Amino acid sequence: MADHLDLHTVGDLLHHYPRRYAERGELTRLSDLPLDEHVTVVAQVADARVHTFNGGRGRRLEVTITDGSGRLQLVFFGKGVHKPRAELQPGTRAMFAGKVSVFNRKRQLAHPEFKALGAESGAEAVEAFAHQLLPLYPACKQMESWQIQQAIDTVLGPAGHEETALAGLVDPLPDSLREGRGLATLPEALRKIHRPATKTDIAMARDRLKWDEAFVLQVALARRRRADAQLPAAPRKPVPDGLLTAFDARLPFTLTDGQRRVSEEIFADLATDHPMHRLLQGEVGSGKTMVALRAMLGVVDAGGQAAMLAPTEVLAQQHHRSITEMMGELAEGGMLGGAEQGTKVVLLTGSMGAAARRQALLDLVTGEAGIVIGTHALIEDKVQFHDLGLVVVDEQHRFGVEQRDALRSKGKQPPHLLVMTATPIPRTVAMTVFGDLETSVLDQLPSGRSPIASHVVPAKDKPHFLTRAWERVREEVAAGHQGYVVCPRIGDDIGDEGDAPKGAASPSPEDEAEKRPPLAVVEVAEQLIKGPLSGLRVEVLHGRMQPEAKDDVMRRFAAGEVDVLVATTVIEVGVNVPNATAMVIMDADRFGVSQLHQLRGRVGRGSAAGLCLLVTDMPEGSPARARLGAVAATLDGFELSRIDLEQRREGDVLGQAQSGVRSSLRVLAVIDDEEVITAAREEAAAIVADDPELTGYPELRTALDALLDKEREEYLDKG
Repeated sequence: MADHLDLHTVGDLLHHYPRRYAERGELTRLSDLPLDEHVTVVAQVADARVHTFNGGRGRRLEVTITDGSGRLQLVFFGKGVHKPRAELQPGTRAMFAGKVSVFNRKRQLAHPEFKALGAESGAEAVEAFAHQLLPLYPACKQMESWQIQQAIDTVLGPAGHEETALAGLVDPLPDSLREGRGLATLPEALRKIHRPATKTDIAMARDRLKWDEAFVLQVALARRRRADAQLPAAPRKPVPDGLLTAFDARLPFTLTDGQRRVSEEIFADLATDHPMHRLLQGEVGSGKTMVALRAMLGVVDAGGQAAMLAPTEVLAQQHHRSITEMMGELAEGGMLGGAEQGTKVVLLTGSMGAAARRQALLDLVTGEAGIVIGTHALIEDKVQFHDLGLVVVDEQHRFGVEQRDALRSKGKQPPHLLVMTATPIPRTVAMTVFGDLETSVLDQLPSGRSPIASHVVPAKDKPHFLTRAWERVREEVAAGHQGYVVCPRIGDDIGDEGDAPKGAASPSPEDEAEKRPPLAVVEVAEQLIKGPLSGLRVEVLHGRMQPEAKDDVMRRFAAGEVDVLVATTVIEVGVNVPNATAMVIMDADRFGVSQLHQLRGRVGRGSAAGLCLLVTDMPEGSPARARLGAVAATLDGFELSRIDLEQRREGDVLGQAQSGVRSSLRVLAVIDDEEVITAAREEAAAIVADDPELTGYPELRTALDALLDKEREEYLDKG
């Protein structure tokens, strides 16, 4: 039980809450029994017989019951025979509850629960039994729900005496908060969630237990924010008429209001003497990179250096290319033809040649390079900075807090931190996952961006739709544009980026579509070159290619020398080719909602309208088709991220974003419980401001220690 369900202590067991509750339901007449449903009946035993089989080794008890309207057979096997055999004598009146099945064309209940009714048992006892709420627990093969219930019953003791068993519990909620918000005590909440008399009991218990989870987590985050605010940092104020001014002067467009507003928030943070911790969320293509670059230039103006951390080499190279293009001669500081207030912009990735790498490291340690863009290679011990003032992390959900902190530790003082994500995060998730960061949102697209039309292409139901999809790609190319074809897998079965989920045994159309391995880049490219896209310049791009080859393909695609790029999700983030207008996503049902939204953001980046076609074999009416329909129906990433969260468990969304703390959420649902999270954040901030060490709250301290095991404690204390 300990390993399979992660239940090690009595406390773990008490906080293992029922997933749902079964009701035995209304009393049913034997003549009206519905198949495959849980029923409760009151009837009299007419007959009870034990049969043996397997040469006398197996035993089966068959009991026939009647209620005047009909008859029903009950069966019990093996060791389960003894109790009913003793208690269900002919003439006994009892209540029976179980699921109706059919055997030999007769309806029966196998191993039903039962309760004998004495002569004095009136209608009330029958009603109480029928309406009792039966807790069903998250279980596993090694530990069934009813065994967990037995264990919890043992801990709680006899009904009516639970308070005694629960008396020593540590209650993390301060009394003033609990009473002020009218919440149940912890013993009462635990009693009601495990042994509810009514549905109101369950609601009351859940309200209280949600508060525990939200509050303890928000206290942990509030303490981290406070610790960060105590750290010293060098204020970085851009000098007038410096690099930033020169850069703004060369911009061929004006910044959007959103970009200006967010830039002001960032420059205000950079001017303070404690480190900025800001999360910048922006839709795909809302101009986050521009905002981040201006912040980096401001820091260089102030005499510091800025580092941008990207999750993949393709993205780091892309950022390096687009930033040097945007800066022009300003990116050639110290070089012939470079502007006098310019600086060097260097790239640092794991696959660079030794000489280029040596030069980049030298430029960083001397301060010659004001801006460095790189992958995890930036975090290595060998990398040293002259004066690191700002760290920009792109696509935060790919990086843990530890990596963030490793890079921050390279500054003489903690550098300022700007975290960017194009995955829109609903406000509650931002408060729960990135609660130690202030949030800025860019929610308007720069002018000149085109709308993207999205359509679902049901390849199996309507093959001619797929034929038309390839015609549309040819039409876009004929009009001078380019396209992407995205596949979930690389091919050649080389332990792929996205391997096939194992299909189930039953051959429903959905299972058939699931069982087939996901389409692969290598094979799809070959079929397209021979078939529907013959004559076009088709190239492949995936994560197993050599970095030089990847960069070469991307460069030629950006230059317009490739018509169609068949790729894996390496293009998901940050790839910017304004001339690419069409995207066909094969096996689109294999991707998550936010991933599809990210991929789609690669088209429609120029003046021509974008087209995104979501190809699927999934049948109409399946959940996968509904999900694709939702993506096709809206371009609003925040709306999609809500859909995504509602369809997946929080754990998937919150899981890797920070260091495991999120697995503590059992009853708190980040989408539905916005009010609780917001209120808990306010309460937590007030308590931490008043008593940072929580000396007046020993129980809260204990709960925090339980939430933050050693690794998490380090994560929260690292500043």
